[in-house]
Amino acid sequence: MRTEYRNNPAMDPSGFVLLSDYVPQIIQEIRYFSTYNFIGDRIDGYEEPCAIITVEAARALKNVSNELFVQGYRLKVFDAYRPACAVKHFVLWGIEDQDVRMKPYFYPDLQKQELFAKGYIAKLSSHSRGSTIDLTLLDMQSGKEVDMGGPFDLFDERSHPDYKGITEEQYENRMLLQNVMVRNGFAPIDCEWWHFTLKNEPYPDTYFEFPVSSQYLKR
Repeated sequence: MRTEYRNNPAMDPSGFVLLSDYVPQIIQEIRYFSTYNFIGDRIDGYEEPCAIITVEAARALKNVSNELFVQGYRLKVFDAYRPACAVKHFVLWGIEDQDVRMKPYFYPDLQKQELFAKGYIAKLSSHSRGSTIDLTLLDMQSGKEVDMGGPFDLFDERSHPDYKGITEEQYENRMLLQNVMVRNGFAPIDCEWWHFTLKNEPYPDTYFEFPVSSQYLKR
């Protein structure tokens, strides 16, 4: 730990890297830096549209990428490390904010308060521990995202990895991603096909607070 962060280890970025430095072929679409997300605004703590992650998770994702690259796929990342203030932004929006302008796109069949009860949004997110990632596959031949039977951050039963109401091809695409991720040390969750956490994450009890910023990593 850097000496200057001894009193607040949650601000210490020394165990984190830019994912693109380890996996230069990744595609990044950091949704919470943009306004195209379930809230409709840029999320607190996202100062740059870059994927930041722990060194250990980056090394594992390099292996994932190499394995998929030879099969004709690239990884496309929507989110990685997420500051605790971003999670607070989610929670306050869910409790206090009456704005539901993005409901038709991200939670058409749920009320926003249900998003927490059903596990789609957590009041303490594994993303803040630094070794969780949201991602999909990009087909290099077509240049398009692989059809997973539903988009990223669709808060709906259709997003459950084992949902049977999709085509056989869509299900196989989900399992292709899941199997490669699991084989390289990541664990899935039961409600989001895009979400994976490194099983042996280095900071299982720390929820980091520093911003998503390449400049902050270089300090």
